Amino acid sequence: MSDALPVLDDLRAESEELDRLVAGLSEERWALVTPAPGWTIAHQIAHLAWTDRVALLAATDPGAFATEAAKAAAAPDSFVDEGAEKGAGLPPAELLDRWRTGREALGQALREVPHGTRLPWYGPPMAVPSMATARLMETWAHGQDVADALGVRRAPTDRLRHVARIGVRARDFAYAVRGLIPPAEEFRVELTSPVTGEPWTYGPEDAAQRVSGPALDFCLLVTRRAHRADLAVCAEGADAERWLDIAQAFAGPPGEGRAARGGGTR
Repeated sequence: MSDALPVLDDLRAESEELDRLVAGLSEERWALVTPAPGWTIAHQIAHLAWTDRVALLAATDPGAFATEAAKAAAAPDSFVDEGAEKGAGLPPAELLDRWRTGREALGQALREVPHGTRLPWYGPPMAVPSMATARLMETWAHGQDVADALGVRRAPTDRLRHVARIGVRARDFAYAVRGLIPPAEEFRVELTSPVTGEPWTYGPEDAAQRVSGPALDFCLLVTRRAHRADLAVCAEGADAERWLDIAQAFAGPPGEGRAARGGGTR
């Protein structure tokens, strides 16, 4: 389990940062609309709580998780929204407590999963570090929606390294979910840490297709939390250009994405 501990610690820190954003909100502000169509701040937190609950089942009760997965397969276009809608109807204090309790239980369960175990999920089974990374990515991305609704600018951290990594690794999925064939060759991705300025690099150094830019902007792009036109992420090569138009780090359909704010960097 030692290889999962750093990302589990970062997942806890990411969750606590979002918790501080919502903990003191009035009931009216929980109902603020976020950039995700039809989702309020309550929907965002309810979705995280729902996903933590099913991830806990995957880690502790695979049979019960299989039942949840079957429900999702029967309603692939609506099960996520339905889970968020149900949770958003709770009183804010109850919803917040449910999220806190669920994420703590999940974190503890993941720390106790035997090394090498692969957990069932809605796509391929996942190792614990991958599950924790996916949860961190979602927490950060939905936290961005909450921050945007509140008009808050969050200070980026080096926890974004996890989001960037899953965004790079999900390259081929972005093509597949749109019925496209991914390029055969790897891309080179060169990002800049928002904290230290050090480079984060992925892929072969001599790759012909290249992507570069600030890590924050890349993470906003692959989580589809900002339009490419508003971000300082650059591509060299036609395939890399195409990828930046469709990149996504999360499972499921891509959704509408965000409208451009008018050009320029965020």
